[in-house]
Amino acid sequence: MFAPGWMRPRSRWDWCSCPPKFFPHAQAVLEILQVHAQIPLLAGCSGKNLIADTHEIEEDAGLALALYALPDAELTAVRFTQEDVEAAEDAGYWHSHTGVSPAQSNGWLVFADPFHMDCEAWLRNWSEAYPKTPVLGGLASGDPRDTASQVYLNHEVFEDGGIAISFGGGVALASVISQGCTPIGETWTLTKVEQNLIHQIGNRPAYQVLAETFNALPVDEQKQSRGNLFVGLAMNEYLEDFHRGDFLIRNLLGADPQSGIVAIGALPRLGQTIQFQRRDAEAANEDMRALLDRARKKLATATIYGGCLCSCNGRGRGLFNAPDHDARMVQDLLGPMGVAGFFCNGEIGPVGEKNFLHGYTASLALFVKK
Repeated sequence: MFAPGWMRPRSRWDWCSCPPKFFPHAQAVLEILQVHAQIPLLAGCSGKNLIADTHEIEEDAGLALALYALPDAELTAVRFTQEDVEAAEDAGYWHSHTGVSPAQSNGWLVFADPFHMDCEAWLRNWSEAYPKTPVLGGLASGDPRDTASQVYLNHEVFEDGGIAISFGGGVALASVISQGCTPIGETWTLTKVEQNLIHQIGNRPAYQVLAETFNALPVDEQKQSRGNLFVGLAMNEYLEDFHRGDFLIRNLLGADPQSGIVAIGALPRLGQTIQFQRRDAEAANEDMRALLDRARKKLATATIYGGCLCSCNGRGRGLFNAPDHDARMVQDLLGPMGVAGFFCNGEIGPVGEKNFLHGYTASLALFVKK
């Protein structure tokens, strides 16, 4: 169980997450927490595995509870469902539903059920209603054999929809979105695309560019890259140089040497910059460390009140063959600070100025003084 919450007399938010075996007891647990800890705002969701400070608690029952004191914060928590997603014909719907205008929100933290809602459609519509406003968080997880999860708001338990918390006033959200990849080869320009099919890269058959990129790697990197190749799509074409965090990582679905076409799990646009990527434990470790180090330098003079770490179910001990990888690295490079979180069925976070759903990603939301 994972749940964050806020503290009086200053703004206080608490967050809580629990594993599936706690589902029947979730409401009673939430009531006890809210009453005895005097929590004015409690939100969270279920998580298969939990995160608390430097520890990642995998394959075990437990409760992760984080209490955050956020001076001068203006917090608004709302629940939304698939019915809201279908009814949201324009941005005004979400402004009315939440009672929060774009100017009032510095960012949103979201926990949502992935089984009973079109989360891609929700995030697309939400981002249109709150342009250039970061949305971070994750999709609830539970027993992989059962399509069930829970989301929590105060003492209520929901088995569908999502919970969104707006951070306004004197507190903003800073993000670290590590998609677990390292770039390989050069950056290229897409010169012929059709839906999710890339026909030409740099006016050459896309497959030819992919094959040359792979063959130019050292032999040991070729072995690492087999079955682990992805594509990175640049989100801002106006950058002079491209670095980690500038690319949206998506699956490489297939490649045809005869037609020269490469299929990917996204809809690229003509003229977009692309760079092939490798994803494995070494790449994920390198990417996480580099992005946290960049955040450390950027936030060197900032006041950080705490954080929420949403890590993919595909990471953890299964990927890194060691415990506590993501949680410990956050503390090593940005801590010490209070961090709680959970392992997700999908992670939410911005790349550039746009918000996306991710996989195999660590999405870290930092609560910072504005």
